[in-house]
Amino acid sequence: MAGVTVASRWQLTLTRNWTRRGPLAYLLWPFSLIYRALFAGRRLLYRLGWLTAHRFDVPVMVVGNVVAGGAGKTPVVMALVRHLRQRGLRVGVISRGYGRRSRGCMEVLPDSRPEDVGDEPVLIRRNTGVPVMVAERRTKAAAALLANYPDTDVILADDGLQHAALHRDFELCVFDDRGIGNGLLLPAGPLREPWPRPADLILHTGLKPAFAGFRAHRQLAPLAWQRDGSTKPLAALTEPDQPPLLALAAIARPDEFFDMLRASSLALAHTIALPDHYDFNSINTNEFRGYSVICTEKDAAKLWPKWPQALAVPLLLTLEPACLTQLDHWLNTHLPAKLSSSDGHSTT
Repeated sequence: MAGVTVASRWQLTLTRNWTRRGPLAYLLWPFSLIYRALFAGRRLLYRLGWLTAHRFDVPVMVVGNVVAGGAGKTPVVMALVRHLRQRGLRVGVISRGYGRRSRGCMEVLPDSRPEDVGDEPVLIRRNTGVPVMVAERRTKAAAALLANYPDTDVILADDGLQHAALHRDFELCVFDDRGIGNGLLLPAGPLREPWPRPADLILHTGLKPAFAGFRAHRQLAPLAWQRDGSTKPLAALTEPDQPPLLALAAIARPDEFFDMLRASSLALAHTIALPDHYDFNSINTNEFRGYSVICTEKDAAKLWPKWPQALAVPLLLTLEPACLTQLDHWLNTHLPAKLSSSDGHSTT
């Protein structure tokens, strides 16, 4: 796999071993006990009042997971933004901006670069148009968001389920088909905290939920975006005169993207799986010659400067009606004066 560092290869190896309790899991198990003790100790400090969670004047909704490596949170955040806006609410999003090289608190603008603010905040800003703020501490991002946009009705946090310093009014926990993996805490397993734990909503983005919760339907858009903003139907990529397809993905579960492309009747001549949030700085574009390169929408912003002709395929996510009904019940209870007169059951 060209351009992937030793650290990145170790990351891929570790995440693949989190699905079972093999030799590596048992080797790392003593370290997971240390992690558990540190996590429990910090939570105890909050319960005793020695550490205090920061509250804001507007409700904070956190979309996160207990499994490291991503479970499809960002598409869920974008779906929630669309639904909240349909209910007449003014929404702002906060994030750590994982993988960015800059420091401090920054607003994500339409022309922001992923290396400055993070790839997922760029994707959220460009897809939804709502204010997005990033900072190392989510409390600072929330404060800056409200300072710049004081009419914000609700803050949506992309990730941060374990960030106890940020008081939250609503928690949505996202899982994919891995469920809780081997059930062990980091680094022996994928769990960031012990499971089960309370949450307002549990959402499964995969096809085979491991336990009870609501479902999200995911599918690829029928077209791909080009760097100049034009689109190309996926069906056109199957025509005989088209170059062979090379698909790449730098997401938590790259094989899922490849499978969805194949389910869209695309024949993939070659695939490249890269670590989540890979920066593409060391990618060997010589591998791309002779292929039509297709990638995820999240990866496109970082890949286009290296390979402008790459095609980006958006992921479409829809929350099941029962999930939206429960969400609307919470909104009707906590924000009745802010909601529009719509029936509150529009789909994302």
